[in-house]
Amino acid sequence: MSNRRAQGDAQVSSHQGGVLIVDFGTQYCQLIARRIREMGVYSRITVPDRVGTMLEAMRPDALVLSGGPRSVYEADAPKLDPAILGRGLPVLGICYGLQWLTGALGGRVEPARDAREYGRTEMRVIERDVLLDGVDEHSVVWMSHGDHVAELPPGFRVLASSKPCPVAAAADPDRRIYGLQFHPEVTHTVQGERVLRNFVLRVAGCRDDWHPGDVVQEKVRAIRAQVGEHGEVVLGLSGGVDSSVAAVLVHKAIGPRLHCVFVDNGLLRKGEREAVEVLFRDEYRMDLHVVDARARFLGELAGVSDPEQKRKIIGRVFVEVFREKARALSNAQFLGQGTLYPDVIESVAAHGGATATIKSHHNVGGLPEDLDLELVEPLRDLFKDEVRQIGRELGLPSSLVDRQPFPGPGLAVRCLGEVTEERLVPLREADAIVREEVESRGLHEGLWQYFAVSLPVRSVGVMGDQRTYENACVVRVVSSLDAMTADWELLPVDVLRRISNRIINEVPGLNRVCLDISSKPPSTIEWE
Repeated sequence: MSNRRAQGDAQVSSHQGGVLIVDFGTQYCQLIARRIREMGVYSRITVPDRVGTMLEAMRPDALVLSGGPRSVYEADAPKLDPAILGRGLPVLGICYGLQWLTGALGGRVEPARDAREYGRTEMRVIERDVLLDGVDEHSVVWMSHGDHVAELPPGFRVLASSKPCPVAAAADPDRRIYGLQFHPEVTHTVQGERVLRNFVLRVAGCRDDWHPGDVVQEKVRAIRAQVGEHGEVVLGLSGGVDSSVAAVLVHKAIGPRLHCVFVDNGLLRKGEREAVEVLFRDEYRMDLHVVDARARFLGELAGVSDPEQKRKIIGRVFVEVFREKARALSNAQFLGQGTLYPDVIESVAAHGGATATIKSHHNVGGLPEDLDLELVEPLRDLFKDEVRQIGRELGLPSSLVDRQPFPGPGLAVRCLGEVTEERLVPLREADAIVREEVESRGLHEGLWQYFAVSLPVRSVGVMGDQRTYENACVVRVVSSLDAMTADWELLPVDVLRRISNRIINEVPGLNRVCLDISSKPPSTIEWE
């Protein structure tokens, strides 16, 4: 028997209306959904073969068709049933979405040859219409396409162009069908938010009534309805924002029938286990079970240096440890998880295959098949910032709600090479110093993450007139809206100087501190 997800793609939320986004395989699909939700308009992402089901369940006010890596004229390229366009819904096609609309409605798409564009491009507005109202006549947009619209369908007219691309934006206003060759959802498109807002609020007339903090009671009612009067839930509590908010929601719904399991894998930050015990056992009075599995995890990781292998080992061992504890709680029929919408999007293939695998997740789809527990996932339709809003509504402390993201595999992905207790001890202390110096000055506001990384590199140093040969660490500070892209940030020089001095003076085993000034892309936020 396998774990059962009680709510399918179409039943995840009772919210109706808003914008349904069709994912043709773009890396930017989450950004489209986030940008729309930031306007106060509900949005959901689905894949082409589920559009019909989602239209009936969600009854959206508009459709957005995303970009994608394929060419629409390829035989196996992703497609929609063109009959969907006969429903009278406003439609916005972005990049591949524009090209699919073109082909479906009688136009022609060809390889771009001289019209290929990648990166920032200057676009010239030819006709404003409502879609480009307020957009500068010459505006910087982000292009990423190897094909272009060679002939528009009947009824369409060009709204904007770039020097190499004759159709940068097009419209059939009578049918409220619009297309953009550029990507308005990325920050590199300077007035992209205005373009999306014009479509969502003015063309489609969507209601801006989506406020995540208002859905707490809806979530609580849904949990009670699913679990029933006597059902019990076991939930893996990490102490992070997602699992903590999920735990408080479930506890609010069913009280002592929630059993939380916290696994100490030995890869936690300084003071993390103690903080979880104080908050959830002492303050919230939850039934919290702490499993000390430090020796087990480190034993399994001995001799392993490959990043992906480390992640898989940690995920597997966590599942084994959690399963053993969950089986001991024999009355539990439900499994609670802090699964977020990005987890679902990244782990479910758009067309039978992921758009790209950057690194594996172990919080979705990796649970043991023989637990035979029904999944309770109250956050499954929410983004991280929306979960934080719900956490504030529930009264969780700011120190938890606003804490920086911490990877599921913990310090293992910040300890490059083999993970040993000997290397984790100084890394844990260095990371604590970085956090303390940043947070004590209020510099964490506006930052996405700030942490230390341990390198398997030793260098020569001088301490007290003696030669040292010890390891180096790296300080990583980034800003981001959603972790899809990130920019490195420079802390004040006096703060960097104090961080460096403290690490070298207070942490045995480290004699050199470096600064990571790499953005994402091409780098990732975490080192592994």
